[in-house]
Amino acid sequence: MAKVKKTPRPKAQTPKGFRDYFGADVSERNNMLETIGSVYHHYGFEALESSAVETVEALGKFLPDVDRPNEGVFAWQEEDSDWLALRYDLTAPLARVYAQYRNELPTPYRRYAMGPVWRNEKPGPGRYRQFYQCDADTVGAANVAADAEICMMLADILERLGIAPGDFAIKVNNRKVLNGVLETMGLTDVAQRDAVLRTIDKFDKVGVEGVRDLLGKGRLDASGAYIDGVGLSAAQADPVIAFLTSKGKSTAETLANLAQAVGSSPTGAAGVRELETIATLAAQAGYSSAKIDVDPSVVRGLGYYTGPVFEAELTFDILDEKGRKRQFGSVAGGGRYDDLVKRFTGQEVPATGVSIGVDRLLAALREKGRIASQERGPIIVTVMDKDHMSDYFDMVTELRGAGIRAECYLGNPKNFGNQLKYADKREAPIAIIQGESERNAGRVLIKDLILGSKLAVQATLEEWKENPAQIEVDRSDLVQNIQAILKKYT
Repeated sequence: MAKVKKTPRPKAQTPKGFRDYFGADVSERNNMLETIGSVYHHYGFEALESSAVETVEALGKFLPDVDRPNEGVFAWQEEDSDWLALRYDLTAPLARVYAQYRNELPTPYRRYAMGPVWRNEKPGPGRYRQFYQCDADTVGAANVAADAEICMMLADILERLGIAPGDFAIKVNNRKVLNGVLETMGLTDVAQRDAVLRTIDKFDKVGVEGVRDLLGKGRLDASGAYIDGVGLSAAQADPVIAFLTSKGKSTAETLANLAQAVGSSPTGAAGVRELETIATLAAQAGYSSAKIDVDPSVVRGLGYYTGPVFEAELTFDILDEKGRKRQFGSVAGGGRYDDLVKRFTGQEVPATGVSIGVDRLLAALREKGRIASQERGPIIVTVMDKDHMSDYFDMVTELRGAGIRAECYLGNPKNFGNQLKYADKREAPIAIIQGESERNAGRVLIKDLILGSKLAVQATLEEWKENPAQIEVDRSDLVQNIQAILKKYT
């Protein structure tokens, strides 16, 4: 008889490009989402929780290769039906929702959404296939005041999260200004215009001279490989360079430089006026140019947006893995996208919005010491006698009723040392102990684990006596004493 082949055990490992989030990570993210959501709600935006799955047709514009729908997203085909995919971002589902329910929704429709998105892309350091986005959008408002409001709201959120004024800047640019530059250059070929857009998108990596080279014949990259250029003449490239370097010492000077860069283009002039309106509305609302500023160096996403585009950048220094100083960079971005809903309705619907990178913001707050790296665990009620579990659960219930996080040890109580090891592993601030003698006397022992840990490292014998890490109190005074100890650590 042939030997039955055993089924191999599955490997216990996280799939490539994904990660697991434990207690403190989840709590910190939830606290951040709650804060951001409260500001969104305060500004009059309504929550929307759309489906995590969309048809590939609905997501099509965002895919890198429409003919291969499983590229760029996690997609599958229903039997004799459409291709479906996990959402790639939160904006495409909004466009579908608005198109589907537009007769029932108010206009403008102001919504915010939070949740995970999935991208079937090559993972790398700090780059995951599942991550959180936190968006707010106004659909149906062509007024540039809607863009200005998004910028103001973004500034408020950063301050509410602990990023001080001076440590961040909301930078604003406009796709119409760039379109005006392209008109001034006389570019009519779509492929050539797209090539210019891709080149401008590299501005933050290659700088002014790098862009100039790439607009012309080309250049050697850092690896020594030669990158072919767009093939423009120096005169054709000049308006692009003027656009990218138009940042002045004041907003008025920047706007004047941009007006010069777009020449006689009506589209470009309209874009400059929109930037001026945003700056004026922000200033009148009390947001100085130190917080919200016109900055033509913001070029990421200009190929996608149709009007104003903005980016929240953190300006404080951090140390990289080699100990070198660098700025933290962008944590949020957005802009106006008036063509997105048109895919569903055939009619242009104005829209503007912002997306906040939750993971990057959390990292920034840790860098600034605004959030602790670890969360305190629950109070642990230890078990000295299994026959009196009801007594221990009474303590837990009483603590929870007082708003104190607590749990009863539910492992094997035979080894008391293991219970204290468990409490340490849970980062518990306090352990409660009641054996037979304490129970008969109506007393409990309260062990301050935080103080005990400190005393074990540095205390003298006198300090031990003056600051006992373990006290005995009446059972009726349990909650009162626990609250007093916890108050010392808040």
